[in-house]
Amino acid sequence: MDDYPLLNLFWTMMWFFVWVVWLFLLFRIVMDIFSSDDLGGWGKAGWTLLVVLLPYLGVLIYLIARGRSMNERQMKRAADQEQAFKAYIRQNAGPAEGAGVPEQLEKLAGLKQRGTISDTEYEQAKAKILA
Repeated sequence: MDDYPLLNLFWTMMWFFVWVVWLFLLFRIVMDIFSSDDLGGWGKAGWTLLVVLLPYLGVLIYLIARGRSMNERQMKRAADQEQAFKAYIRQNAGPAEGAGVPEQLEKLAGLKQRGTISDTEYEQAKAKILA
């Protein structure tokens, strides 16, 4: 450790950090290329070849050419996932407190017709809904 000055250690750590950031960007760009709906097969192949064959320059060109739309696609994907999650919760959470009484009674009658619940369970649930 005595023959490796502190400044050299700093430069080594800095270049390692820059390399890790570039690697993160490379993976993010490759994921964006393949998940992009507005690129066709040849466009995806071309961007992938550019990023793989000229790594540093390819990443820089991609960020300049498609950086803004890359962020917009990411935001749209996040909004779509949130919307799908909320729809899933609404669908599977059961009737809400403010759900209409007729809809709840209709569901209950369907359960009784299928034989899922007995007559006494139906009457108890119906009384609870109407109360």
